Amino acid sequence: MSAPLLFVTGASSGIGQALALRFYRAGYRLALVARRAAELEAWAQTQGLDTTRYAVYGADVCDTDSITGAGLACIAAQGLPDVVIANAGISIGIDTAVQSDIEVMRRVYETNNIGMAATFQPFVTPMRTRRSGTLVGIASVAGIRGLPGHGAYCSSKAAVISYCETLRGELRDAGVKVVTIAPGYVATPLTAKNRYSMPFLMQPEVFADKSFAAITDGVSYRVIPWQMGLVAKLMRLLPDALFDRVLAGRPRKHRESE
Repeated sequence: MSAPLLFVTGASSGIGQALALRFYRAGYRLALVARRAAELEAWAQTQGLDTTRYAVYGADVCDTDSITGAGLACIAAQGLPDVVIANAGISIGIDTAVQSDIEVMRRVYETNNIGMAATFQPFVTPMRTRRSGTLVGIASVAGIRGLPGHGAYCSSKAAVISYCETLRGELRDAGVKVVTIAPGYVATPLTAKNRYSMPFLMQPEVFADKSFAAITDGVSYRVIPWQMGLVAKLMRLLPDALFDRVLAGRPRKHRESE
């Protein structure tokens, strides 16, 4: 119980799994959260994780009672985490002209935004009382500007950036840090079906190393990799007319029915 504790959602694959393993190797205990609890347990056993250093919680971030219940169960069984990473997220293309895609947009927001706030909720008050802790929101470079066909995902990740900035201001005097990590392209199941070029594509393990450094350093905001940080700054500076011209004809994100 003396080792620090990480609570991470979306731990059954991709970025979440890579982050969990990176923190474990740094000596952290783990609270692993995903809908697919059996699959997550099998992965932990395959990795040879010490059973005294991790616990698996089956929860759905789209169900507020489910994910807040997992947070409370973690506190009861393992103690108050030192780091909480709200990583669970989905990315699905939409077309606003298609009525069924509005429901897809709702699901993206429920997962990427409401799910993040619900992940943090059980820990805010006890971290304030303890006057320490780190809450980490996984945003995206896609949250910097809107990309055609990505209306749900881009807007949800823009909201993550603004929400974490707001939360950081609210908790600054309480000794609780809020860190926003904005990944570029990472080779995960989420990006595997993308039909457009993905510059500076990173392996999850490399991303996890760089994220671990940013989180433990307590930075407020970090784009990973740094090259995508430069791209993000350029995107902010481009006039709308030029930005629209650059993206003209760019392949769109797959919609759910495609």
